[in-house]
Amino acid sequence: MGIHRYSFPTPILFGPGVRKMLRAHLEEQGLRRPLLVTDRGLAALPVFKDILGLLGGGWLTAGQFTGIAGNPVTSQVVAGVAAFRAHDADSIVGLGGGAALDVAKAVALMAHHPGDLFDYEDDKPGALPIDQDIPYWVAIPTTAGTGSEVGRSAVISDEQTHVKKIFFSPRLMARAVFADPELTLGLPPAVTAATGMDALTHCIEAFLAKDYHPIADGIALEGLRLGAAALPRCYEHGDDLAARGDMMMSSMMGAIAFQKGLGLIHSCAHALATVADLHHGYANGVMIDHALKFNLKSSRDRFARMAMTIGLKEHTGEAFLDWLRDLKKRIGIPAGLAGTKVPREALERLPALAFQDSCHSNNPCPCTEKDFKKIYEEAFA
Repeated sequence: MGIHRYSFPTPILFGPGVRKMLRAHLEEQGLRRPLLVTDRGLAALPVFKDILGLLGGGWLTAGQFTGIAGNPVTSQVVAGVAAFRAHDADSIVGLGGGAALDVAKAVALMAHHPGDLFDYEDDKPGALPIDQDIPYWVAIPTTAGTGSEVGRSAVISDEQTHVKKIFFSPRLMARAVFADPELTLGLPPAVTAATGMDALTHCIEAFLAKDYHPIADGIALEGLRLGAAALPRCYEHGDDLAARGDMMMSSMMGAIAFQKGLGLIHSCAHALATVADLHHGYANGVMIDHALKFNLKSSRDRFARMAMTIGLKEHTGEAFLDWLRDLKKRIGIPAGLAGTKVPREALERLPALAFQDSCHSNNPCPCTEKDFKKIYEEAFA
């Protein structure tokens, strides 16, 4: 059976209104100068003022960094580190979706580590170790998708090549997570759909990944069960707090589970982000059924278990893929790439980029560059 290393996430405070416990938590840790990190869109919304208000007065003096937009890139991290130092910050509060939380994580990494961010890229030959002090940081998610709040890695794109780079260490995990589903009540339907498909993809790919991790398997299946029921409810009834809570929990469970590994859907999506700057969750949603079809023959038992978990009458992979197609239609995710902004000429680049991506190394069966080309061609049909 071999030796396996398992690690699970930081303390999580979950439930409506838990954000209001943030101030007391920081004060209990003896922290005085937090830097609030978020994106430009959130900085213009009442939720930003709400959280900033929790960090003002008394013992706390908060700074802010709001220079994040789109997929996170290196210049945003550099600017965030400058803001951290200018504020003489002793801690970081990451507020937002995956982009803001990944930048917060990367700022925490580079606050006290020398050199360039890419010196610490995971699996890079000669990469520098992540062994210096990491400032105390907490995460407040405002979407239910990436689960970055409970993750051990940050994904930052190279501004020149647009290729996503991964920075990994258990030391990058948030020291506390304030998962408040009230913060997701205002998400537009399209954002709810894209981020929700990201969460479901994490649960599905983690369960199918080839590594041995029964603990993650159990978490992935329950995350899938919760998300499968909650996502259409969140999309159609955005003020359904119970559904929003289930979706936020599904998101965290998917991110916890994928320490086991991901698969070819993510490799397809990462290539689409590089070529066409597609939102990650949206790209996962577009590609999910096309890519999973490749895994049917190698994982029939696992597909059957997923079909049973979400309550389908037929416990087959084909029934599960049909359910995914119906779900996509219900929540406004295009059936394939023809319904997106991705030009067909991108087929010349996409297969090679997907094959170079490391996520498919954990796929239940090997996937070649030719296989990726066929998957993309079917997605364009």
